[in-house]
Amino acid sequence: MTNTQITHIQIDNYGPWTVTPEPRREVDLQTLQSRLYADLAQLFGNRDGYIFFSRFDNMIAVTNGLDEAAHALIQESVGNRYPVTMSLSVATGTTPVSALGTATEQLQEAGSAQDKGRREVLRGQTIDEQFRAETDVQLAHFDVDDATEKYTDQLNEFDTFIRIEQGYAALMKYMREAHDSLSFFVGGDNVIAVCPDLDEADYHDAIEHVREEVDVELKVGVGRGRTAATAGMDAKHALETCRATGDAVTIETATTE
Repeated sequence: MTNTQITHIQIDNYGPWTVTPEPRREVDLQTLQSRLYADLAQLFGNRDGYIFFSRFDNMIAVTNGLDEAAHALIQESVGNRYPVTMSLSVATGTTPVSALGTATEQLQEAGSAQDKGRREVLRGQTIDEQFRAETDVQLAHFDVDDATEKYTDQLNEFDTFIRIEQGYAALMKYMREAHDSLSFFVGGDNVIAVCPDLDEADYHDAIEHVREEVDVELKVGVGRGRTAATAGMDAKHALETCRATGDAVTIETATTE
């Protein structure tokens, strides 16, 4: 059974800030968003977590192993370095979808995303160390079969982007609805999904759905671990096995950190 800890990160009052005292240049907003994401990727990553940019003003992290104090330090670091603050909400669940649902509800109860009075909220409860296990996190690393040969070396970049995004969109929606998973585009032709305790048949099901829906072929490596970092590396190794063997799905055995 998985026991995923999810943190919902939300920039405080970001919409109004972008137009106060007058609309800010889009290039400056894009720079702030990308730098903030990069810093958070390092801050969470140094603690064996994974963060995904989602909509940039909202981000989602897998934070098994990070306690409340670690979250507070990350929050403080951002507050000291950026002109915006962020609120964090943490929750756990046997599925990533249920954990994120609870985390989001806690954040919404603390005030609107455009509430001027809501600043640096930190809510929720982390997994107690005694209840952590080596299979708490399951990550699936998908990529597109022969993307370079089929798309990158054949189509112009925008048409390639469309094909990759079609595959991502179909996978993201289906994994959410059919398998209570959260899937995120991570660049190139790669998608990482945070999953509950799925088996090989579930992954074949998702791959088949995307093939039928948008004619994009996928393969996936799956890892399990005590933290996102461990599960993610196992998923990467499993994906390399797929590339070597031609199998569509490989599930790596959970390893001890």
